[in-house]
Amino acid sequence: MGRRRRRVIRIVKKKLPTVFTCPVCSEDAVKVTLPKGAGVAVVQCAACGAKEEFDVPRGTQMVDAYCKFTDKYYATGKPQPPAQELSSDQAS
Repeated sequence: MGRRRRRVIRIVKKKLPTVFTCPVCSEDAVKVTLPKGAGVAVVQCAACGAKEEFDVPRGTQMVDAYCKFTDKYYATGKPQPPAQELSSDQAS
């Protein structure tokens, strides 16, 4: 008689994303490029054309550069629509 076979349990490792959501146009079209040895990250949206360059330390990953891009966008605030001016008739 033989033994029962053991079940092989495979552990699935999750990978970091390579395409991100744009905070400006809400499309999944942001690509981050990290040229080796340059110390600069280029974050660019293919849909709306939003582009930013950051100085990054060695060992920075694409997710870190994307987070820096979104932090900068939300820190400056979204563009506000122009305020409506009151005419002289409405002010009285």
